[in-house]
Amino acid sequence: MKLDSSISAVVTGGASGLGEAVARRLAASGVKIAIFDFNEERGQAVAEELGGVFCKVDVTSEEAVDAGFEKARGAIGQERILVNCAGTGNAFKTASRARQTGEIKHFPLSEFEKLIQINLIGSFRCAAKSAAGMLALEPVNEDGERGVIINVSSVAAQDGQIGQAAYSASKAGIVGMTLPMARDLMGEGVRVNTIMPGLFDTPLMQGMPDNVKDALSASVPFPKRLGRPEEVASLTEVMVTNGYFNGESVRLDGAIRMAPR
Repeated sequence: MKLDSSISAVVTGGASGLGEAVARRLAASGVKIAIFDFNEERGQAVAEELGGVFCKVDVTSEEAVDAGFEKARGAIGQERILVNCAGTGNAFKTASRARQTGEIKHFPLSEFEKLIQINLIGSFRCAAKSAAGMLALEPVNEDGERGVIINVSSVAAQDGQIGQAAYSASKAGIVGMTLPMARDLMGEGVRVNTIMPGLFDTPLMQGMPDNVKDALSASVPFPKRLGRPEEVASLTEVMVTNGYFNGESVRLDGAIRMAPR
């Protein structure tokens, strides 16, 4: 798919981090941008800078997602690109024993469910609704392409660390649904791919002490640094513009394989 001002895109989690980098990259090619995010102040500022539209959206809410798509499509038209970057994380062992008291606890099930709702179900909710809208569009090229959906997972889908049972499950679910979704939509000209980032210099990492960031950087085989959000944005652009890229889940991680902790 060629990127220009005739194309509209929705980026969830687009107010910061990887999502913001993706929104900026697409906007630089002329694409009209709608940002879905819960951070209204930051999301509005980024959208205004890019000449796009901000939609306050909680991806766990059916009503909020529907309202977001309605607002976005009213402002910039039906999107041909959806990039799902909205997500969060937590850390609890499946079961653990307190060192000092010996008290035994298990993973809070409400926290497990919360991550599945945001990272996995939220991604699928936006993808399914976006795909339904794309099906109403005319193809843009001789291949019959109507749209592209890109989900952001994590290397934790394959290399989950201690305390990441919920996070890894949610991200593995995104990888697991990629090929079936691509097959569901193959007759309609909608492609589906997933990016699995490793250690990236996002706002979460930026809040860590320098010695922790240095240790994380040293753990990456090559290049020995944290990934840059712009590198996820670059891969996103390739997945959109290369029409043969379909049904793939791709690690972007400097060859890292995560240790247990």
